This record gives sequence, structure tokens and C-alpha cells, in this order.
Amino acid sequence: MKIHRLAVLLFLALAFFLFPSAHAGNNWETDYQKAQDQAKVGNRLLLVDFTGSDWCGWCKRLSAEVFSKPEFQEYASKNLVLLEIDFPRRKEQSLNLRRQNQELAGHYAIEGFPTIIVLNGDGKEVGRLGYMPGGPGAFIAELERLKKS
Repeated sequence: MKIHRLAVLLFLALAFFLFPSAHAGNNWETDYQKAQDQAKVGNRLLLVDFTGSDWCGWCKRLSAEVFSKPEFQEYASKNLVLLEIDFPRRKEQSLNLRRQNQELAGHYAIEGFPTIIVLNGDGKEVGRLGYMPGGPGAFIAELERLKKS
């Protein structure tokens, strides 16, 4: 019985860390300028997610526990423009997208994943976040705090 449980746990761990993950929903932009323009026109915050979507365990956890949840998706549709800046290991990206992502990582001095940069409609940084426990409620509360500051 112990071996069976161990095998199941090992499989789940491997599935979590090895299988590719993507943000839930199709409302994530990958073009920085397009996303910034949308944020300015819509007077919304720009949430920039620096992620390693197909290899970073904490990134996958953030996606599963926050970004994929209906509560977050509803909040985002009304208040945010979502931008994914991805550094995958197995997923193909165009040369232009890779260049843009590298330049943005340098510009914002990204040192680890996930790093969430929150910008206002004018492109000014209003805060930084990362993975936090508490699901979408805690994440949204922090975004609201940043919005008011």
C-alpha cells in the first residue's frame, strides 16, 4: 500500500513540474506595447507576469491557484490588462517575442519567477508581487491596495 501511495505522489509531483502550463483563458497579451496602449485607453492597471510557464513550479502554482479562478478572471476583465512575459524552456517563441521579453526583464531587473509588475495606465510602476498564499481573494486585495496608492 505504501508503494502505491508513493507512486501516485511521485506521478503527481512529476506532472506538476514537467507538463507545460499556460495561463487559464485567452485574455493574456504577449505584446507589451499593445497591452500598455490597452491599459492607457481603458484606464486600467497593467499586470505584467514574468513567468517560466512550462518549468517554474511557483509560476504554475500562481496560475492554478489565482489566475485560473473565476473570481480573478472576473476581476481582471473589469480592472486589468494582463501581459505574460514568458521564459519557457520547451515552448517555441518568435525571435521578436524573445527579444521583447529579455529587454523587459532587464528593464525591470527581474531576478526570479514569478515576478508580477503592476503598472498604471501611464506605464509607471505602482507595485511588485509574486506568489502569495490565499488564492484570488488575497491577490485581488493586494491589487486593490496598489490601485489606491
